[in-house]
Amino acid sequence: MKRIVFIPGKNPKPHPPEHKRLLWRCLVEGVRRVDETTARLLAKDEECFQLIAWNHLYYQQYKSIEADLPAIDALLAKPGPTREDINEASHWHVKTARLLYTLGDYFPIFINLLPDPSVKASIKETERYFHNKDEIADQIREMLKQPLREMFANDDQVLLIGHSMGSIIAWDSLWELWNGEENRGKVDLFLSLGSPLAMEFVRHRLLGARADEAHRYTGSIRRWLNISSVGDLTALDRGVADDYAGMIKAGLVESIHDQYEGVYNYFRNPDGLNVHRSYGYLVNDHVGTAISNWWRQSA
Repeated sequence: MKRIVFIPGKNPKPHPPEHKRLLWRCLVEGVRRVDETTARLLAKDEECFQLIAWNHLYYQQYKSIEADLPAIDALLAKPGPTREDINEASHWHVKTARLLYTLGDYFPIFINLLPDPSVKASIKETERYFHNKDEIADQIREMLKQPLREMFANDDQVLLIGHSMGSIIAWDSLWELWNGEENRGKVDLFLSLGSPLAMEFVRHRLLGARADEAHRYTGSIRRWLNISSVGDLTALDRGVADDYAGMIKAGLVESIHDQYEGVYNYFRNPDGLNVHRSYGYLVNDHVGTAISNWWRQSA
């Protein structure tokens, strides 16, 4: 059986049924834009889609869905990025900010000097997860590991999508299943979107980061595709293939590929362009193609 598992990024989210409905709507539309036949099949099989709704446990609050609905409707009605979207995502101030954040990534002492409070908060926010305060990280990972155990036992074909911090949770969960539980199940495709997994700050705090070479990585991934949009500062280092090349060398994964050239996330709300939002990633042609290819290949 085909299974699509989505782990969202940070911040409070809408109530899970509402959030799942919005994500699924965007995902199916993204596939439809590149492959109408597969999109029709997907639309009939919503039960294959599972949301790992960890955010309420972490933040103890939900976000109202109403604020996002007009922006999502506009996103779905838009065939692609406008010239304004492309120019804004590629603007010089984004490149300057990337340079500053890279400095902060390699030298954490500079994090407090970063100009964007949201990015600075994002970095600091992950500290609670990495420190596993009140065993919060253990509880979050169990929310993903429990269904994955069942899927592996059933020999399901699994597409695991991790957006932003969700990709960190996905990685650590897969590492624990492989190294801690010796579970030899594999996801067919790990699709990381807007992921910080290549950042020095993150890589040095992942489970297995201080382990010996034989236990540093997970073998729970058959193929890994990492997609990041132009201007997405959360995906500070946009390429993971070089950082995780040891997985290829050890024969733990068949392939690791990065896609970031010409990838535009054109989600807009009253605050302006947000090149990191999950809804914008899901309707992107590159993401739609990846999901369509996986669906067809796993038929």
